Amino acid sequence: MVTDTAKDIIKKGEIVLEVNRSGITQKLTFKIKRIKVSNVEYVELFSDKLIGFSELQRLSNETGLPIESNNIKAFPTGLGIKDFINL
Repeated sequence: MVTDTAKDIIKKGEIVLEVNRSGITQKLTFKIKRIKVSNVEYVELFSDKLIGFSELQRLSNETGLPIESNNIKAFPTGLGIKDFINL
């Protein structure tokens, strides 16, 4: 189930998160991106910066939304695309 925090992020369209990249903590802006798959659409956070998978997974669990960075996607633990369709 999608959390209230995730719904707020979707409404705003973006969020600034602290990300650990190469041992340095940075604040990056992630924007909501709508991905069309077949005849359905789902939402995810997106950044064009290179971020490691473990950090993406942490951020995904923290926000409750899928995150994509440099063609790597992470979903919150226990959730998949079907949980984010038509939000």
